[in-house]
Amino acid sequence: MTEQTPIIEIKGLKTQLGDTLVHEGLDLTVFKGEVLGIVGGSGSGKTTLLREMMGLQSVTAGSIRIFDCELTSASPKALLAIQRRWGVLFQANALFSSLTLLENVSFPLKEHSSLDDDSVRDLALLKILMAGLPIDSAVKYPAELSGGMQKRAGLARAIVLDPELIFLDEPTAGLDPNTAAGFDELILNLQKTMGLTIVIVTHDLDTLWTVTNRVAFLGDKKVLCVDEMAKLVKNPNPDIQEFFSGPRGRAAEESYQDGN
Repeated sequence: MTEQTPIIEIKGLKTQLGDTLVHEGLDLTVFKGEVLGIVGGSGSGKTTLLREMMGLQSVTAGSIRIFDCELTSASPKALLAIQRRWGVLFQANALFSSLTLLENVSFPLKEHSSLDDDSVRDLALLKILMAGLPIDSAVKYPAELSGGMQKRAGLARAIVLDPELIFLDEPTAGLDPNTAAGFDELILNLQKTMGLTIVIVTHDLDTLWTVTNRVAFLGDKKVLCVDEMAKLVKNPNPDIQEFFSGPRGRAAEESYQDGN
């Protein structure tokens, strides 16, 4: 049961990139403690929306409030304070190739805390273990880790500051089905143990069925529908039906139902 307390409130969002209108009149609310998926066809503006929520891209018009702070007019200092309250797992993991796993995970702590070196190391190792990685992986470099381990390393870094909110951009992209399923389970476990609110952009239909409480479907430059997956896939909107009614969509739904 999620609390009906808004963490993110987006109203009347308009995004113009050159001659392209990406969003127009987009509204979306994310509640505390929920896992909200964002999905839509190619070019629907999912990643752009995620970047705007993270304060990495400016908007043309509209409002984005996170933790009751208006991001579109926030000062650099206020924006930095808000950004410290969330973690991010980028699609390509964004790990520093010249740093070990331990150094990668420690990096936010060294940048944003006044902890001593021993405390930084201990906290980083704890988050590495929480991400399901073996302790001996701490001394390895990203190139020495498998794709699945790199994803977990990126997630360990995302949670090292004990955030309230996490943004995940295509977290299972490039993973084999078994590894992806294990990562989905990790997301659920961390959400429960840490009380996280999670916003996830993904094309992985198994992830949408397994992990999310609600899913926002983007189309026609706005959010067409926000609902639980079981209800969303029955929405009569042609764009939604086309997205979910193919063989891959049916297989994901059947797999979820068989597992429940």
